[in-house]
Amino acid sequence: MFRTNKLVLAAGAAAASFSLSTFSADARNQINIVGSSTVFPFATSVAERFGKNTDFKTPVVESTGSGGGLKLFCGGIGTNTPDITNASRRIKVSEVELCGKNGVKDIVEVKVGYDGIVLSNSRASDVMKLSRKDIFTALAKDVPIDGKLVANPYKTWNEVNSALPNVKIEVLGPPPTSGTRDAFVELAMEGGCKKYDMIAALKKSDKETYKAICHTIREDGAFVEAGENDNLIVQKLEANPAAFGIFGYSFLDQNSDKVQGSEIEGNLPTFENIAEGAYPVSRSLYFYVKKAHVGVVPGIEEFLAEFTSEDAVGEDGYLAEKGLIPMTEDEAEAVKSAVANLTPLSM
Repeated sequence: MFRTNKLVLAAGAAAASFSLSTFSADARNQINIVGSSTVFPFATSVAERFGKNTDFKTPVVESTGSGGGLKLFCGGIGTNTPDITNASRRIKVSEVELCGKNGVKDIVEVKVGYDGIVLSNSRASDVMKLSRKDIFTALAKDVPIDGKLVANPYKTWNEVNSALPNVKIEVLGPPPTSGTRDAFVELAMEGGCKKYDMIAALKKSDKETYKAICHTIREDGAFVEAGENDNLIVQKLEANPAAFGIFGYSFLDQNSDKVQGSEIEGNLPTFENIAEGAYPVSRSLYFYVKKAHVGVVPGIEEFLAEFTSEDAVGEDGYLAEKGLIPMTEDEAEAVKSAVANLTPLSM
């Protein structure tokens, strides 16, 4: 519903002259949600339960990727723009500025819980045991060899680390618009990149170069952009047991009969390891709400109450059954309180 660039531009152009009185007179009667493919199944589950158990219409939820969702969300205020966007990373300062330019000035941030990013393969293959340094060395565009940065020459995993199997490096992953991609390069790639002393030294002397080296994934075929559809990656891993895929823990949990997660620095991506912080590639999940739409589009406050309820995000909540890693009780209560008061985002 909100995917086209024309709609984004139209929403942005209209934002400056759009008034809440006009919005109120032409309001939708159904919540519209876009954003992260990782948060999508959680948001969909809440939306379906919300539609079934209340007098409000079931919200429309679209999977556009975190970056794509935030671009649509920040397009302006009004019926042609989403009310809520899901994100598998925190909103960026540049995105907050874009929102502000287009009249989206009061944003409510809602933390949902936690998720791990897994490097997964078919259960027909052995479990891979990797370090973040192995991951960076296998997937970076440029790598250090003999004290110099060179185009990544490694074709097989055992060339990266002799303890790994002699299998072609082939990893299916999300596009740059994905929050999973953002988190993967920050947590896994950079986590391994800084293990090289010559690159780590750049962090103080040339931060931009350091980030470019650590966050840039190779483009020679070893990494394949597989779109925002994580289910498609699972299908491809089934078809090719030698390949690996990058996606959130919830998809591993939902497809554990088909795929398995790699062990990273001695820790498997299990519910317990992610909750305890032992698994090194984990992140927070969020969604963002336009305060200007609350009270105009029916049901937003009630939807927020459902999404932040103990029944949904608690330790024994229905989202935990789908793979969401819950927050601590104190953290969940703080989020619930901020949401109830529609506390504006603070960076």
